[in-house]
Amino acid sequence: MAVASEHAATTLAKFHAPEIVFGIGSLVEAAHAAVRLGAVRPLLVTDPGLIEAGWADELRGHLVEQGLTPIVWGDLTPNPKDHEVTAGHETYRAHGCDVLVALGGGSVIDAAKGIAVLAANGGSILDYEGVDRAAAPIPPMVVVPSTSGTGADVSQFCVVTDTARGTKITIIGRSLVPDLTVIDPRLLTTMPDDLNAATGLDALTHGVEAFVSRAHNPLTDHHALRAVGLVTDTLVRTIEDPQEMAARSIMAQASLEAGLAFTNAILGAAHAMSHQVGGLLDLPHGVVNGVLLPHVIRFNAASDPEPFVAIAAALRLDEHRGPAVEAALAVADRVERLAREVGVPRGLRELGVQATDLERLAAGALRDACMSTNPREATQEQMVALFRAAL
Repeated sequence: MAVASEHAATTLAKFHAPEIVFGIGSLVEAAHAAVRLGAVRPLLVTDPGLIEAGWADELRGHLVEQGLTPIVWGDLTPNPKDHEVTAGHETYRAHGCDVLVALGGGSVIDAAKGIAVLAANGGSILDYEGVDRAAAPIPPMVVVPSTSGTGADVSQFCVVTDTARGTKITIIGRSLVPDLTVIDPRLLTTMPDDLNAATGLDALTHGVEAFVSRAHNPLTDHHALRAVGLVTDTLVRTIEDPQEMAARSIMAQASLEAGLAFTNAILGAAHAMSHQVGGLLDLPHGVVNGVLLPHVIRFNAASDPEPFVAIAAALRLDEHRGPAVEAALAVADRVERLAREVGVPRGLRELGVQATDLERLAAGALRDACMSTNPREATQEQMVALFRAAL
């Protein structure tokens, strides 16, 4: 018994929970956190949009006020590429950086995680595809999300595009959970409408997939259902009135709760499929999720519609009082309607997917780590049919 207890204690020690600071005007806390984590020359990872909006300058100023010498690196495009992570790592090493501070959406945060992995483990970021492949402890990370949906700020996931294969790889490990997350809803007000819609639908997908995941539990269920309801009630408001801070704060909370749900329950077929489409065509991840999610809900519900009853209730759909299959189909329809309301295309064909791509996309989706927790298994033939339904 003593040996088992020691093993449990050792195992638990590897799993750290992030510190989360939430509130309007909280951006300055990222600088205080960097100091606490031992920073002297932090690498501030961001992107051109955040630099143009002025947020990078504001955070850099806070870091300088704390006596630090930040190095700003923002040579990133949406859906971080393997060679971009390599370039960021080279900058990190060339300047002798010690802590990573990520300011941006999921692409920026994933790039920072990739840089951290390389800083500690070397090699190519593609070497670390899969679960717990990066053995050496990574540098401390502080993240400040500028979108309301990716959940990268509290998750154990890092998604990077393999440019040679034209697909996305998923790197998973508890060490990738940032040490501290600062959520300042002010940053959401400068998101373009299309990015706002995409990240909001990503958060919705996180909530739905986490709730029906094979790895769900009562804690993740609570966060997942909260996220689903908050996104569905609020996303359109943030597009209609981008400066309304109450709605922005709600969406920031929805993104956080969805992230807390899926980092523990993992995801499902919608993400496994979206990773393939996004990697092939370099498309916004949340937009692809918005197209795919209704079809995946219907596919999973054909096997077991029962979990979708609670989601229907969270969405205040009358069908939650009827047969489970009707509740599930009503959830799919409600998700589809929200996607249309925020401007997402009706099908993958409008995004550039061709019928000739489906076999390749299906094979990649079946290999994706997210399929391991989808509630229904799929064959190659079924996955092709699911992609075809979404065309």
